[in-house]
Order: sequence, then structure tokens, then C-alpha cells
Amino acid sequence: MITKKIRLNSDEEAVLLLGEQDVHLRRLEAENDVEIYVRHEPESRGMHLSIRGVAGGVQRAYKRLSERLNGIRAGRPVAETETPASAVQFFSERQVPEDAVLVTAYGKVIRPKSPRQWEYCKAMMEGDLAFGIGPAGTGKTYLAVACALRALKAREISRIVLTRPVVEAGEKLGFLPGDLYEKVHPYLKPLYDGFFDMLGPDKFRLWRSDELIEIVPLAYMRGRTLENAFIILDEAQNTSIEQMKMFLTRMGNNSRIVVTGDVTQVDLTDGRSGLILIEEILKGVKEVSFVHFHEEDVVRHPMVKQIIRAFDHWEKRKP
Repeated sequence: MITKKIRLNSDEEAVLLLGEQDVHLRRLEAENDVEIYVRHEPESRGMHLSIRGVAGGVQRAYKRLSERLNGIRAGRPVAETETPASAVQFFSERQVPEDAVLVTAYGKVIRPKSPRQWEYCKAMMEGDLAFGIGPAGTGKTYLAVACALRALKAREISRIVLTRPVVEAGEKLGFLPGDLYEKVHPYLKPLYDGFFDMLGPDKFRLWRSDELIEIVPLAYMRGRTLENAFIILDEAQNTSIEQMKMFLTRMGNNSRIVVTGDVTQVDLTDGRSGLILIEEILKGVKEVSFVHFHEEDVVRHPMVKQIIRAFDHWEKRKP
């Protein structure tokens, strides 16, 4: 990691360089995988811009900022759209093979590994509402995250929203320490894993800060309309039918919804799972896709299939 600095002469110069609300700064950070921040110098009443990251990214960002600053100081007009504004350029040089969904920041190619996974990905990429239902290890959440990032890359949507029901165990969110992110972090951690794998933790945190990726408990979705978004509801077996209705009706224009869950792992203490009931309710809606995964679709450690099989046999033997 290296750091390079650029001296600035005034607040006005900083605004022209970085853009209103730091729009140019955020763009350069996303494109070059660097951190950029302004530091004031009390003794000289000046300030400097620090660029920190891997050498190649720092050099590219430094060159771009220096050229822009020279233009500002020379009185030349600076185009507001020098580069595409979307952070999806992060993936722009990674060509996706025809048989894949996405290539991650680390060069890993993400491909569906079973016919049902292919069906699931097709439903997510081509439809507006898809359900992935089945046991753990079948790639329901991971593939949903990959398809969401694919849609962001293609500029089909402008943000990704992740949500999950918070099934509490004696503690209320309001009494837990920290801000909203810290309160729900333990509940939503499984959703982060896919993003860490595909983006890396630093890029994930940056995009979350810029609200390209939003993480919110299901209870906080009420009253919202989400437009131009790819919305993932995970662990949906723990929603009531009222919560399921509330969530599905959040869909705004140019949005997609993906719902994942395992109906054999319902943690609700009362009432029936909304995920169990919703297929019957929506059976007449042609645009909705339901994909049911089975034991043979498990792509985790081979032992997971054996565990699922053993539990299935045990359930059938129960009186």
C-alpha cells in the first residue's frame, strides 16, 4: 500500500476537483480501488488530498486528479462526465464467459452447477420476481448476489437491497448497542459473505457507504417503494404471510425481487410461514418463477448432502 498527496489551495478548489457531495472522489475510489480523503493543515490554512491504496490504482487516480486540478487552475471548463458515473466499471475489464453469471474481482468465474441452478439464474436474470426454495448449500443466496451484481454491471438497476427477517431470541433491536448496521450485522452476516467473495471486503464497505448496496432488516421495509433496484429477501421461511405481502408490494418500477428460503427450517414461534403459503397464493401469476432445489443441487462439502439425507430419513420415521 502506498499514499500520494496533492496540495489544494482552497475549499472552492476542493469542491471543483471532487464535485458536489464528493461525486468525483467516490467515482475515482470505485474505479481505482483506492481511498481518497482531504486533510486540512491548521498551521498553513491549506489542505491536501491523500490517495491510498495499491500502487497501480494510486498512480491512476493521482494522474486523473492532477490533470483535472491543472485544468481547474488554468481556468479550463472540466467535463462533469469524464468517465461513466457508475461504480460498475469495477467489473468492466472482466469478460464473462457465456456459460457463467459473473467474474469476481479476484478473477473467479461463477457458474451454475446444476440444471436447477441454471433455471434459477435464468429466472432472476429474465424475470421480475423469482423464488429459490430448498435446503442449505444449494447456492440460493450466493447466486442471487451474483445475479444482482451482474444486473448492476449491466446498468439494468442502480442499487442492490438486501433484507432478512430478524427472528429475535429474547433481545429487541432497540436495546442492542450501536447504530442500525451494528445491530443487524449478526443477523445479516450470511448475506455479506457472497459480496466479500465477489467484491472483496473493502469494495463492499465502499459501495455500502455509497448506498449502491443497502442492507436493512425486513421490519424497516414497510412504507417504502424501491425503484431501479435488485432486492433480495433471504431466509424468507421466517416471514409471516403478512410480512411477505408487505415485502412483495415494495417493488417499484424497473425493480426485481428474489426471495430465498428453506421451508424445512422455519423458526417462527407462531403462525405459518409466508414462504410456504405464497406459492399457493401466486400460482395464477404467470410472471412469477418458483425454483425448488433438492439434495442433488447441494454444492457445499459432500458431507452436507449426507446430513440432509439423514435428516430426511429421520423426519420420515418420526411418528
